[in-house]
Parts: sequence; C-alpha cells; structure tokens
Amino acid sequence: MTIAEALGAVRSIYVAVDAPPVLHTVAQELAKVTNGQVATYSTGVPTEHDAGEFHIIASFDKMTPPHGDVDTELEAVYLKLDDSGSGLLAATPVRLLYSFLTHLLRDLADADLAIVNGGKFFHPSFSWHRSTYDFFLTQEGRIQHGFNKESYIRHLAEAGFTHLEVNGLAFPAGLESGIPGEAYPMFYTYCPALDQFVSSGLNEGLYPSEYLSANLEYLKANAELASKYGLVPGLLCFEPRNVPDEFFERYPMLRGARVDHPFRSFRPRYNMTIAHSLVREHYAELVRALMTEVPELGFLSIWSNDSGAGFEHTQSLYVGRNGGPYLIREWKSEAEIAKVAGENVLRFLSVLRDAGREVNPEFRVITRMEPFFGEHDVIWGGLSDGLDVEATSLITRGWDVPYSHPSYPDTASMGGGTIYQMAFDDGESEQAATLQGRASLAHFYMATGPHTVFAPLVGIPYPTLTYQRLKLLHESGVNHLAHLGGSAPPELVPFNVNHEILRTFQFDPGMDLDEALTRIVFGWVGEGFAGPLRQAWNLTEQAILAFPHVTPLYSTMGFVWYRLWARPLVPNIEAIPAPERAYYEDFMCTTPHNPNNVDLSRDVLFQLTTASECRKTLERIDWNVWPPMDDAIRVLQEVRKQARDLLGDDNAVWDQLVRLKALRCWFMTQRNVAAWIVGVCGYMEATSGVEKKKCRAIVEEMITKEVENSEALGELLDSNVEFMATTALDETPLIHGRNMKELLSRRVALMTAHRNDEPFIDPEYIERNAARRYELS
Repeated sequence: MTIAEALGAVRSIYVAVDAPPVLHTVAQELAKVTNGQVATYSTGVPTEHDAGEFHIIASFDKMTPPHGDVDTELEAVYLKLDDSGSGLLAATPVRLLYSFLTHLLRDLADADLAIVNGGKFFHPSFSWHRSTYDFFLTQEGRIQHGFNKESYIRHLAEAGFTHLEVNGLAFPAGLESGIPGEAYPMFYTYCPALDQFVSSGLNEGLYPSEYLSANLEYLKANAELASKYGLVPGLLCFEPRNVPDEFFERYPMLRGARVDHPFRSFRPRYNMTIAHSLVREHYAELVRALMTEVPELGFLSIWSNDSGAGFEHTQSLYVGRNGGPYLIREWKSEAEIAKVAGENVLRFLSVLRDAGREVNPEFRVITRMEPFFGEHDVIWGGLSDGLDVEATSLITRGWDVPYSHPSYPDTASMGGGTIYQMAFDDGESEQAATLQGRASLAHFYMATGPHTVFAPLVGIPYPTLTYQRLKLLHESGVNHLAHLGGSAPPELVPFNVNHEILRTFQFDPGMDLDEALTRIVFGWVGEGFAGPLRQAWNLTEQAILAFPHVTPLYSTMGFVWYRLWARPLVPNIEAIPAPERAYYEDFMCTTPHNPNNVDLSRDVLFQLTTASECRKTLERIDWNVWPPMDDAIRVLQEVRKQARDLLGDDNAVWDQLVRLKALRCWFMTQRNVAAWIVGVCGYMEATSGVEKKKCRAIVEEMITKEVENSEALGELLDSNVEFMATTALDETPLIHGRNMKELLSRRVALMTAHRNDEPFIDPEYIERNAARRYELS
C-alpha cells in the first residue's frame, strides 16, 4: 500500500481550535487531497485515534502514546499513518510544516506505507531558510506587474523557506526628501527603516500618520500571510538611517553621523546619534511598537553604512569616520576610535534585541560584517546570544570574496552565495562554531532566484548548480541560510526548477538528483520531451559556468540601474543630443556628473574594470559561452513545434526556450559592454594609428552584434513568457516598465545613426558637469 492510498482512507482531520494558523492551513490543504473533513477540538489532544482519524499538532511535547517519548528540543516533522487512514502529523517548529506537506504530497505519495506506518521523523536540511532582501515582496520588485502576494508566499513555504521579511513600503517609493531630480531618494524604497512604520515619543509627527499607517498595514498583511503558511515574519532594515532635517530643528544636539554618499547625494544627510540614551530608547520604542502590532516577529536584520544609513565613526562611512559629539574625540587614534565605534554598534544591536525579546523571547538581531572592516575584531568579539551574522564568508574582512570563479582561478567569485561560489573553506565552519558557542548564529548566503545574479531576468534554470551549492553548504554543517533575492512569483515563473530542487532538498538531503530531475520533467512535459529539457539545462549550466562577469555590479542591480538594455552602446555617448538621451537617462540611477553616463568602465569614483581586463573577458565569452548556450537553445528549438502540438501553447519547453534566449541576450549585452570598454577605452589609451584602427573595428563589430541582440530581445517580449522583472506602474531607476519594446526601438535607431562616430570619453567629464548649473526638474 502506498502513502497516497492510506491518505485516501482519512475521514476526519483534527486540529485544535487555538492551533497556529499554519496547522489549519495544512488541514484544509490535506482535506483537498483526501476524503477527510476538517474537525476542530478545544480541549487536549485525543489519545485514541480511530480508523480514518488524522491529527495535526504543533509540538512533540503534546504527543501521547503510542508515539512514545520524544526530545522536545528536536527540530523535525513526525508522521505516522496506517492503512486505515489513522495517523498523526506533528512539527517542531511549525515553520517546517507546510513545506513538509508539499514534500509528502509531491515526493512521498507513491512511497510504501511501511516507511511511516510505525512513525518516522523527517529532519530538515536547514533549520532556517530565510528569504533575504526579498526582491518581489518587500523590495523594488513589489510593484511587479501582476504580482500576487499570497501565491508568492505560499510558493516560498512550499519551497522550504522558513523565515520571511515583511517590511515593505505600501508606496512605490519612500518619503525621503531631496533636491528635485536627485536620484538619491530612490535608495529609500528598499530595506525601509523602522520609523517608516511606527513612531516614538521622540519623532512623533515627523512622517504623516497616513503614510505610516499604510506601510504598517502592508507589513501586517505580509506577516499574516507568512503565519498562515508557517513562515516566521521578520524585518530587514537599513539602520541607523538618516532622518528629515526637521528633526534636527527640534533636537539639534541629537545629530549623529553623516551617512549619505557625497557623490550620489546632492545634500548631506544625518542620522540620530545612537550614542545618546534618548535615541537608543527611541529605537527600543519603535521595536516595541512593531512587536505589539505583530508579536510573531522573529528577527530583525540590520544592513548599514549604505543607502542613507550608517554607524557613527565607523571606517566605511562614505564621508569617512564621523558622528555626533558624545562617542569620542575625533583626534583619538584609529585603534581607539575603532574600539569605541564597534562597541557602539554592539550596544545598538543589543538594544534592538532586548526590546524584541520583551515580547518574543526567541527574537534575534542579524547584521552583516562587511561594512565593519575597520571595527571587525571588536564587533566579532562581542557577538553573543541573539546577535547573529549573515555573510558570504566568515573568513574574510570587508567585501572581499576569498573564493575564485569556478572556471577562471585568476578571477574572484561573485559574492552573495551565488552558484559561482562552489567552495567552502574549513575555516568557515570553525568560525560558525565559535559563534554558536556564544549562542550567536551564522547565516550563510544562498542565491538561486532574482536580483542577485542575471538581473533583471527571472527563472533562469540551473538545477544541478543549485543542488551542488545546497549540498556543499549542508555537508559543511551550515544550518541557517539567508537566501538573497527570495524567489520568483509562480505567475512569472511557472516552471521554477531551481526552487523545485530547494524544496526537495529540504527534507531529502540525500536525494538522487537524477531521479528528482526526472520526476520534475516528467510532471511538466512527459517522457517525450524530458530528454531535450534535461540536455538544455545541462548545456545552459555549462554556459553559466563559462561566463566571466564583466563586473559584479553589471551582473546584479547595476544592469538595471545603468539601463544596459536601454542605453545605446555607441562610440561617443555625448555625441547624441541630450534630449535624445533623456528616454533612458531620466531613469538611470545616476547623477549628472557620474562618469558611468559616458564611460561603462567607471561608476562614481570606482574603476569597475579596465580595457585590459575586458580583453580577457571578451575572449573568454566568445570562446567558452556561445557553444553550449547556442546548443541549449538549438535542442529546445528542435522540439518546440512538436511540444506545442502535444502540450499546448503554454508548455515548459516553450517557457524554458524563451528564458534561455533571454539569457543569451543578457550574455550578449554583457559581452558587448566588455567590447565597448575594449574598443572605446582602448581607443582613448591607444598611442598609434594601428591600435586606434583595431579599437574602432571592435566597436563596429560590437554595434552590429548589439543591434541584432536588441532586435532578438524585442521579439522575446512578444512571447507571452514573463522572463524579466517589470512594473505596470511607471518605470523607476530600480525596475523596468512595460515599455521595453519602445526603448529598444529607440536604442537601435541611435546605435545605427551614431555607429560611425569617433570613439571619445571626455576625461574632464566629472569636473565639467559638476561645475554646471543644476537645473531643477
């Protein structure tokens, strides 16, 4: 007898009236696939289970004979089921329950009942699988066209996620004020601060009550849905963030650090000084207010020293160490300042933790160590119970990644836990164990979804690489994942093979990958197309591993920020009249004097890459990426018509084919960005006519390829496959609109008209434009 057949004998599904919401959700879901009716009870767990009676309970300490004594600290799901339909399902903690139900119905249904007839514990691969910087739910993608919050959160729970940030803004952008036309306020649309939802006695009236109320309701709605599916709701904030100047008119002596980026910002921005007890109490009051509204909040992740946030006197503040008057005299030694600044960070994090634990004793505060390279030893040494770290690596300082690209040992791997990070040093486990000894947890980054790589694409398939990353982390003893970017909405990505692997791995780390992929493709396309789909995925993964990132910025958010699919790649960008550039420049996350406007190798004062580096990148792409990428597309193209005839229009073969073609377009633009840098920057560096001629030939070839690429991308936009993140609202510097075809048409026209211009980058661009009178817009 199979488990599915035994479930068919279930007649009644019992759950306590006051059980956590997810138990009722699971009961209702189970009732849909059995003959059972949901019944509730208000007193105790019944000790007798008659035939057809199936009970769902929230913790092992409520288990009664014949299930025996159980370690109540155990994190697992327990299932007992017999051929009469009598059984018990228990989970501690309940955040594991919904994903296990999905595992039961999708993966175990055809298994022999004997597996669970006597009762069996199922242990999760990861205790925490937290969606971090959830692109679609709480960050810039929350204005995504056709986004459905509940189906998205349900999808996360199915895929094995356990924790979910819920603090998104109810509006497309925050209320950060600035000079008209300044791009800096756009950075406040993500990771909104605590004071965007509630107020304290100190800052009351600083933001409109209707604004705070709308944001709070958005947060609470997300938290309610999280609880419905068993996910632990929490927060991700940039803190301590700057506050409106109006606050310092009230309290001029509570000014803290200047936290803006002096190149990207048009006016200085300051936060409150957390060295003052009144400000620390303000933050504690904000946390208490949120905990009162949502007592289930389980964590607060603090990102800092970027996007208008920062800690006083820390080294990585964009304007350098600075702060309010109460922490330390500025002319003390570097070591003395670092010590006091680090202790100030720890004190602040402890205040947040302690305020949260007044309501939820398990509340944890998590931070990133990268910004604190100047204070690393002090902060690391002070991490204690409930003060956690999330990181790409624990064995480095700052933003350096101590791992190499899997195909190019001379190149650093991308950070953020992407599938390019295929090594895990023993020192990582040692450092994590050190933290655990102090009741502090290490949360390692994982990324197989949107935003963190291949932005703005969604649904790019790389199941084997996903499995290898999961297996590496699990076998290295990692128990807490911070999954950057979250997942993709099922309406956008109905065939999300990466997250099918996530889901399966959570309760079956010893899974047979080949069997799992066979089951997935058979369910999507049947046996006839399983081979081509599997082959296309394998080839795509070869192309992905062969891709050398031009610069990490362009492989993530920078691809959208700097409009690499909208701006024309021409020899001299300023040869295009300004009004003709406005269609994309108005939506770039830039400033009028940012050299990136005219030089793709630079961003503010960063030298992103060089012509010399890009020559190597260009060669590697042309030699190593196109053969497997083109073969992957060819394999699916050959069966496309047959799949449509047998499976209909909206089939997985067509869906995956479009996404692979979109990935090829993305690779090609990356290739052509590298070629632009080689050709245009190389032309500027050239000292002979021969060198200049070679550079111009590279630019001409690049333009031909990118015009063709733009036309191919435009055709994909008519495919009815949502392969990229877009908003139905007006486009913003952080997300594209639904007008990409129009933008591509303008792009092609400009590239065609200006392909023969002489390559040129004004070396005085920054100075010239910084001195220009700024026109308010």
